[in-house]
Amino acid sequence: MELDATWWAFIGLVVFLGIVVYLGVPKQITKMLDDKSKKISDDLDEAKRLREEAQGLLAEYERKRQAAEEEAQEIVEAAKAEATRLTEEAQASLEDLISRRTKAVEEKIAQAEAQAIADVRARSADIAVEAAKVVLTDKMADKGDALIDQAIKDVSASLN
Repeated sequence: MELDATWWAFIGLVVFLGIVVYLGVPKQITKMLDDKSKKISDDLDEAKRLREEAQGLLAEYERKRQAAEEEAQEIVEAAKAEATRLTEEAQASLEDLISRRTKAVEEKIAQAEAQAIADVRARSADIAVEAAKVVLTDKMADKGDALIDQAIKDVSASLN
């Protein structure tokens, strides 16, 4: 048998592969791949946990928003009822005062009317403030959902 360059190249390859196996390179490569696989698995688990947490927060904020809307609606309805009652009371008082008074006390009636109008204006201003509060709450609730969606996207992007 003639030992040519191909035979020596084959022997060199076998010796090289033997040294690689002896030094444990395949085990090291397998260990590195296992470690990388574990890290990816841990990252996925963390992402799932964060997603579930974000969904829980979203549900909680949705419940709070709904409760705030209901409370705001109740406040508006109560304010409207109170304004109606106050208006009716003021109107009844004015009619009663006008029917019992004579021309000699017209000045006093004018003062009572001015006071009633001031009360109605003050109450109207309170209602306007409450209505503005409701409008601002609704607008913030709309933007709050967008902010939560953006936060979820940011968390997702940072985990990738």
